[in-house]
Amino acid sequence: MTRRHSAGFTLIELIIALVLLALIAALMFGSLSMAARSWDGGEAKAEAVSSMRQAQSFLREQIEAELPLRVKKAAELPLMFAGERDEIRYAAALPPRVQEGGAYFFRLAVMRNGDKSQLVLERTIPDPAATQNPEFNSADHTVLADGIAELHVSYFGRDANAADVDMPSWRDKWDDPQRLPLLMRIDVIPAKGLPWPTLTVEPRRAPESACASYDPTRNRCVGTG
Repeated sequence: MTRRHSAGFTLIELIIALVLLALIAALMFGSLSMAARSWDGGEAKAEAVSSMRQAQSFLREQIEAELPLRVKKAAELPLMFAGERDEIRYAAALPPRVQEGGAYFFRLAVMRNGDKSQLVLERTIPDPAATQNPEFNSADHTVLADGIAELHVSYFGRDANAADVDMPSWRDKWDDPQRLPLLMRIDVIPAKGLPWPTLTVEPRRAPESACASYDPTRNRCVGTG
């Protein structure tokens, strides 16, 4: 009588099947991990872009509506404005949606807090009896963006005491206490990733504001209202 062989897999076939199954599982796990990383990276990038746009929109709105306040107790009544390569100090009002109205003195700069590097907007209330621009000791502040390495600011305008017919130019510092720059260019460089698009803003041009009398030939405020 002929003995029939029982149907089934040999040991070699079983080993080959297990190896193929392990390879397929590894490929699927790698694909899923890559998809998850891509998704997380996309969300992080979208969040960074949204944060950048909100910060730029806020700064544009605020600087364009800058208040040309003056230090009334100081000689020649200088404007409350200071422009450096890595920071800006200016007077403005907070939007009504943020806080009750009123004039504040702001400083925009990159500040380091431990291992964090942040784009920070500090604010303090000006003292009407002060003889110089306010300082920012223990000032309130708002973090506009995290992971910021550098802030570069340029100012377009004329030299202090220059006539209006003189050609304006870009410079890294603004030292005219009587006039605001014609334009300001703000570049923000993150610690990782591409720089933000350059923000070019035109401050409010009203050098005679808060002056009872203004001498246009010398560009000087000669009395406050």
